[in-house]
Amino acid sequence: MSKAFLGIDISKASFDVAILLPNDNIKTRKFSNNKSGFKLLKVWLKLHSYENLHACMEATGIYGEPLANFLYQANFTVSVVNPLKIKGFGMSELSRNKTDHSDSKLIARFCKAMNPPVWHPIEPERKELQALVRRLEDLQNLLRQENNHLEATLSINIKKSIKLVIKFLEKQIEELKNSIRDNINNDPHLKDQKTLLETIPGIGEATIIQIVSFIDVKNFNNIKQLTAFIGLNPKQRQSGTSVNGQSKISKIGNSSLRKAFYLPAIVAKRYNPTIKIFCERLKASGKQTMVIICAAMRKLIHIIYGVLKSGRPFDAALVNI
Repeated sequence: MSKAFLGIDISKASFDVAILLPNDNIKTRKFSNNKSGFKLLKVWLKLHSYENLHACMEATGIYGEPLANFLYQANFTVSVVNPLKIKGFGMSELSRNKTDHSDSKLIARFCKAMNPPVWHPIEPERKELQALVRRLEDLQNLLRQENNHLEATLSINIKKSIKLVIKFLEKQIEELKNSIRDNINNDPHLKDQKTLLETIPGIGEATIIQIVSFIDVKNFNNIKQLTAFIGLNPKQRQSGTSVNGQSKISKIGNSSLRKAFYLPAIVAKRYNPTIKIFCERLKASGKQTMVIICAAMRKLIHIIYGVLKSGRPFDAALVNI
């Protein structure tokens, strides 16, 4: 049976779909973004025998996840893609239209041309852990803001008010940290990952929590995919003889993970023997400090990927410097 490609443009209240058929004809429909709409979509697909299809949507967080889960449970192939990839594909087509139907058609064409990786739902345990970690980040940001306000204000009454808020936030943060630790320790798989990561010099508890929460190595076929997911893959600036700019990291990826690797990379430069030798060699070749730190971050990710993929503790002798 020939495959069709389903492009889905999600919004809060509804979603538009476009089916790109094997003969390149396209059919479109609009459904409500709720369980009733999901069921109607399934009926419509079966009614027209569109059962062998690859569905694709942009990564829009809470708006798209229920539909992605529904389609996955209905045994459809599903891909959830970074919106920037689809935008870039549209630019390559010189696409100028911007409507819900045109977006869903673009996503369908992207799916056919690029065959994006298959999406898998996050396990309930990891999903809960991610929610806890995101909440912890929110409270830590609030605490930093309140500490800044405390330093800036001259009013005694306002200082008292801020101190009360700070005390409350500190208590909430500590409770959340304990919940996160319990969540990891009570899950054998997550606990094993944590134990493996603790063997890598330079990685502390905060970074381990980020890794365990947001990185599942079985979803990455190689280290390049993981590096791109975090946004640490190099971005070249070179064209002919006139443009030869300094390479930078792409920053198209998980920004929280990227931040989580910065300080560990600095620590690893000094205390992880493998990364220390690697960084000293880069310094001797004249590389700038930030270039060396970014390289150390990528090397650290290589080590983490190898440890988690193999299920073996860190061994400096096995790392290619």
